[in-house]
Amino acid sequence: MSTIERQTHTADESVSVLVSRASRQISELLREEMHLARAEMTQKGKRFGKGGGLFGGAGLLGFLAAQALTVTGIAALALVLPLWASALIVAGVLAVVAAVLALAGKKQVADAGAPVPARTIDSVKTDLAVMREKAHR
Repeated sequence: MSTIERQTHTADESVSVLVSRASRQISELLREEMHLARAEMTQKGKRFGKGGGLFGGAGLLGFLAAQALTVTGIAALALVLPLWASALIVAGVLAVVAAVLALAGKKQVADAGAPVPARTIDSVKTDLAVMREKAHR
């Protein structure tokens, strides 16, 4: 085998080693990015669940309170006020309590953000940019 053939053979081996290493590193990178995306989506899912639970609690509390307290409150206030004024006061109090719970639920959903793994997407974009830059060298 001549010197040129040996150099070509060695260069081919180096290229195949580099391609193999790059393939393995890309696979590892993708696995890590998928793990990061899964963790981020789990965290966001918990926030959406909490916010949905608060919305549900607001609805249930509003419904039960409207049934149980409306009649009692109206009857109690009707002892000192006209019936219509008693009904208006009780309805206003129930509306305020339901609004506070709804706002707390809305805040939880807003804090969760968009239902996409934003940090992971940014990380993948950064990784791709670095790989492109290194490929052009």
